[in-house]
Amino acid sequence: MTDSSNNSNATADNAINYKTSLTAIRKARRFAVQGLYEWLLTGNPSHEIEAHTRAENAMHTVHLGYYHELISQIIAQSDELVEYISSILDREWTRLDRVEQAVLLVGTYEMKHSLQVPYKVVLDEALQLNTHFGSSDGHKLIHVVMDKVAKDVRQPEVEADARKAANQAQSEATAEPSNLDPSQD
Repeated sequence: MTDSSNNSNATADNAINYKTSLTAIRKARRFAVQGLYEWLLTGNPSHEIEAHTRAENAMHTVHLGYYHELISQIIAQSDELVEYISSILDREWTRLDRVEQAVLLVGTYEMKHSLQVPYKVVLDEALQLNTHFGSSDGHKLIHVVMDKVAKDVRQPEVEADARKAANQAQSEATAEPSNLDPSQD
């Protein structure tokens, strides 16, 4: 094997790894929010939204499998997801901005079906998506709703995280201070 063939194999491996990287997944979420926004406005089927998105955008750095899953599954499960989110909201679903609706759909879907993604990551990504696309105050609603979703569908994970934080705080409180004041010697 020559060095150039090793180089092309390494380049191909890097491309494959990049497409499954966190950045590629984050980009898939962003395109999914845009696609869901289009769906919420037009009602176009998921395959048309995907085709339009792929034709109009450079998708070579996006995790296409995850993008496809988000768009197709969220639209397919939209009635169930909207009903679930509505049970948590303090207002009518229809009173929410379409961007907030799209972000909540992605976040709720991930919280329920992407168990490999830690709940804190799902929460943070939903907040980031709203910051990128939504209103300046929308993050408050997104945070409250996604926190309730996490406590409901990821209860063991949330409780374990709370125990870990409590144990860490307790151990920090009982630890001796490492920086003693030299004037007290």
